[in-house]
Amino acid sequence: MPTYEFRCVDCRKRYEIFLSFADYDGYQGKCPHCGSVNVTRYIRKVRFSLGDRSRLATLADPANLNALDSDPQALGKMMREMKTQLGANDLPGEFDEVVNRLERGQSPDEIERDLPDLGSDSGGTMDVDI
Repeated sequence: MPTYEFRCVDCRKRYEIFLSFADYDGYQGKCPHCGSVNVTRYIRKVRFSLGDRSRLATLADPANLNALDSDPQALGKMMREMKTQLGANDLPGEFDEVVNRLERGQSPDEIERDLPDLGSDSGGTMDVDI
């Protein structure tokens, strides 16, 4: 049975009661502390967690993506957040190196010049569409 919480308007104390859904509609509250029938339903704050799709949709929000072309730090922050949200712990070490450089303000072009072998086993360059 669900637990419902009520608060007495007169003495301001809270109490809980177990009621079935059918009993809830007919419940005439009475404060167990002072006996007053002047009670109201107390609803606690609720939390909810976002699912994977919601978290990724938030990250892909166009408002969040607008600055990525001109702001390497924003790009680095977004990439780190995506890694965290996806739980992608199996990315190569170069990923963190690139993110660290972006967060320090280095542009993608500068990173590619500094690390020409990045992302390629054959020594070529890595193509990344932003």
